[in-house]
Amino acid sequence: MFRISHYMQVLKNNTPAGPVRKPKGPVVIWNLIRRCNLTCKHCYSISADVDFPGELSTQQVFDTMDDLKAFGVPVLILSGGEPLLRPDIFSVAKRAKQQGFYVGLSSNGTLITEENIEAIAEAGFNYVGVSLDGLEENHDKFRRKQGAFKASMHGIGLCKEKGIKVGIRTTLNQNNVQDLPALLDLMDEYNLDKFYLSHLNYSGRGKRHRGEDAYFQATRAAMDLLFERAWQDALNGGSKEFVTGNNDADGVYMLQWAAQRFPAEAVENLRQHLINWGGNSSGVNIANIDNLGTVHPDTFWWKYDLGNVKETPFSEIWGKTRDPLMLGMRETPRPVKGRCAECRHLSICGGNTRTRAYALSGDAWAEDPGCYLSDAEIGYQPHSDDVIAVSV
Repeated sequence: MFRISHYMQVLKNNTPAGPVRKPKGPVVIWNLIRRCNLTCKHCYSISADVDFPGELSTQQVFDTMDDLKAFGVPVLILSGGEPLLRPDIFSVAKRAKQQGFYVGLSSNGTLITEENIEAIAEAGFNYVGVSLDGLEENHDKFRRKQGAFKASMHGIGLCKEKGIKVGIRTTLNQNNVQDLPALLDLMDEYNLDKFYLSHLNYSGRGKRHRGEDAYFQATRAAMDLLFERAWQDALNGGSKEFVTGNNDADGVYMLQWAAQRFPAEAVENLRQHLINWGGNSSGVNIANIDNLGTVHPDTFWWKYDLGNVKETPFSEIWGKTRDPLMLGMRETPRPVKGRCAECRHLSICGGNTRTRAYALSGDAWAEDPGCYLSDAEIGYQPHSDDVIAVSV
C-alpha cells in the first residue's frame, strides 16, 4: 500500500527520514469466507453466493489468531467474499481487538444495515473499507446487481452515523476511470476518512478482464488527480487518507510529480522516505490467509500455496519458509529482469507487484507489464533484441 497522504505531509513539513522500520510480523489479509452476495467482474477470489466446504471453524480461527499474535502480526484485515456473511464475524472481530490487533473490515457494504450496525460498532473495527466501482451505473454493472450502489452508500452512511472510520475502495480500469473525480467528491460529501485506489492486478477473474485495465495515460491522469486532492487536503489541515495499492510505480511517479513543484532539497528528502518504504512487500510485510486456511504471499497469489494453518502454524509457514518465490521476494534487490532490473528507481518500487508478470509470462521475475513509467523516466535503454510480447 502506498500512503499518498503520508508523503504529502512529508513534503508539507519537510519531515526528515528516520531509520527503516522492520515490523516483526506481516499485515495479514484474511479471507475468512469465500461466500459473497455479489459476483463482481474483477473478484480475485471468484466468489459466489454459496457455501464453500472446508472453511476454518471458529476455533481454528481463534487458534490461528493466537499464533499470529505471538508471531508479532500487528494488523488483521478481515475480508471475503463478504465477511459479514460469516456468522461468527463479530466474535472474531471482538476477540482480535481484545488481543490488540488493528482490525479492518473489507466489505461490499450492501449488507451493512440498520439490523447489524450496532453489532458492527460494538465489534470495534478500526476501519471499514467499502468497495465501489464507480458511480451507480458503473458500480451496479460491475457488481452485477441493480441497487448495489445505493445499498453500499446506505451502509457507508450508517457507519458515519455511528462514528466508525469508513472509506471507499475502488479498482481502477478503463471503464470506470471517468467516475474517479465524482468518487473523490463523495469523500467530502459524506466526510469519509479514506480513499483506496487499487490498480487492477491480473489474477483470478481479473486476469480474464485484463483488457479492461486502464490505459497508462489514464492511470497517470488518475494519479495526478489523487496527488492534487491529497495535497489540497494536507494544505487545508485535513486528515483524510489517500492511498493506492497493487502498483508500486506510484511512488516513483509521485517523486516526479514533486520534482515539478518543490525545491530540490524537499524532493531529495522525499526520495529517501520512499527508499525507506521500499515498495512492494508481498511475502515480506504482507500475507494472506484464504478461507480454507491456505497461506499465500498476498491476496493476488491465490494459486500459489505456501502451507495451511490447519496443519502448520502460520508462524512456521511464514518464518521458516524455504519456498523459492518467497526467498526471491525477500532478496534486496529482488531478482527481477528486463526493464525492472535496469530501473534506476528499483530501490523505491521494489520491482512492483509480481503477479502481473507471472500471469502474462509464467515468470515471476519478468519485467512488470503494468508499470506505466516510460523507459526515459526509469533510465532504461531498450536493447536491440528486445521483443514486446504483450501489449497492455
